[in-house]
Amino acid sequence: MFDPQDPEATVAAAAGRLSNWGRWGDDDVLGTLNLLTPEHRVAAAALVRTGRSFDLTQHFNTDGPQKGWLRRVNPVHAMLGTGLDAEAGIPAFPHGIGGADDMITMPLQASTQWDGLGHIFDHGKAYNGRRAGAIVTSEGDNTTGIETTAGRFVGRGVLLDVGRSHGTDGELPDGFAITPAHLDACAAAAGVEVGAGDLLLVRTGRLSRARRGITEGRGWGDYAGGESPGLSFTSLDWLRSHDVAAVATDTWGVEVRPSEFTVPTFQPFHQVAIPHLGLFLGEMWDLEALAFDCAADGVHEFLLAAPPLPVTGAVGAPVAPIAVK
Repeated sequence: MFDPQDPEATVAAAAGRLSNWGRWGDDDVLGTLNLLTPEHRVAAAALVRTGRSFDLTQHFNTDGPQKGWLRRVNPVHAMLGTGLDAEAGIPAFPHGIGGADDMITMPLQASTQWDGLGHIFDHGKAYNGRRAGAIVTSEGDNTTGIETTAGRFVGRGVLLDVGRSHGTDGELPDGFAITPAHLDACAAAAGVEVGAGDLLLVRTGRLSRARRGITEGRGWGDYAGGESPGLSFTSLDWLRSHDVAAVATDTWGVEVRPSEFTVPTFQPFHQVAIPHLGLFLGEMWDLEALAFDCAADGVHEFLLAAPPLPVTGAVGAPVAPIAVK
């Protein structure tokens, strides 16, 4: 099933075995979000007991984590109007009113974000078997753009803190591949079951280590695009069998880097997850405060609201997810 020396055949086999093409109809644009139903949201709302809320966002600013790889840079924030302008009467509004205004320029995947279904292709094919060139053009994703998910990313969130359960001091080392066995053991230890329609969060501790590097004066290092713990290629079968609606991690790329293959590859997990499963992947989420709270009270399920910014035609978009317990 998994041949570390033959990524081409292994990817092809997984694509055929796990494909969701046609599962929700030939015209489907939502992929695994179809599994997150209104009934799931009603059940998720009942999980709120204390009202404690957790911001799972890495803030959007010029301080990181991007370093220019894949032409991704950090957000650039500029003011269009300031308090100094107001004091000077520029522009001259009537009866003394003044204001400030600003703008931001950034890649849509600069920080905490969802990968959309038009983000990755396999041999020129996009999700549901569509031709990649017909779906994403210079004008954007005209079929599965991130705006099609509007109002959908609200449901039961489940945190599996693999960093805490299988790491050292709460962190997994770079290159640590999180397998189905790790996920099952972590879920069992947390006393939680992962089911259909869930929004699964997997903490590795990679963000914690990156932040320690910043504190110690080393900067972000290779957090964005470098080696990292992450989901094993073999976890794709687990995610498909559990029918999760989406999965997000505290890493730059969700999957383990370098990959488990012994020959050169690039994001083989993505190559199956997005175009074949239609699975939404969340990257660079800040799970630290939530994980601490889950460890303290033993409750690893919660209401999660994580709508992406609905940029028409975008193949990925920023998100400011909130978990409520």
